[in-house]
Amino acid sequence: MTTDVDLPSAVSQQFPSASPRASLDCPAFDLPAADVPAALKHLRDALGYDFLMDATAIDWTAEKSPRFTVVWHLYSSTKHTYVRLAADCADDTDPTMPSSTGLWAGADWLEREIYDMFGIKFDGHPDLRRILMWDGYPYFPLRKEFPLAGLPTELPDAEVAAETQASLIAAPMAGGPFVAPPGGPMSEAEPRAKDEAWNEKNEKPE
Repeated sequence: MTTDVDLPSAVSQQFPSASPRASLDCPAFDLPAADVPAALKHLRDALGYDFLMDATAIDWTAEKSPRFTVVWHLYSSTKHTYVRLAADCADDTDPTMPSSTGLWAGADWLEREIYDMFGIKFDGHPDLRRILMWDGYPYFPLRKEFPLAGLPTELPDAEVAAETQASLIAAPMAGGPFVAPPGGPMSEAEPRAKDEAWNEKNEKPE
């Protein structure tokens, strides 16, 4: 394992397809999805970035293409430094990315969360299913078109529906998090003031 190298040079030499990614805190690189498994393995085995801190995704909105980007945050337990990799999903309609579960067992739940929230599938994942929402949930809550208020959804359990006499799960928080600007009146910070429950002025999105 190399412990003292110029990381940008080492990455670009091994992966000519990689390009620097704007970052304020640590070295970061963009690369094609096909190079992700080899790049992650090289960073782990040759450059000492042995800890997968996190994996997440970005939805740039349906108006942009590529729409989805997957991001990996790695940490070196010997050098105590970080590096970030990012790769775009080639297909905006059915986004996919190679799984990194073969390199880090902890990628299992991280990739399941990305799949659950963004709808990005991971090729080679051993058990890709939803981890926060229930099987059959029809939406991906972290996609840009999903409203802050959520969308009323049929209860998945018939026994719960019978006990509660409710046929729908109410929109959470009736407007999402408190998003008032600093110094603004708290009355404007409350979700109900945002008219985002889709039951007042605004039409419920399809």
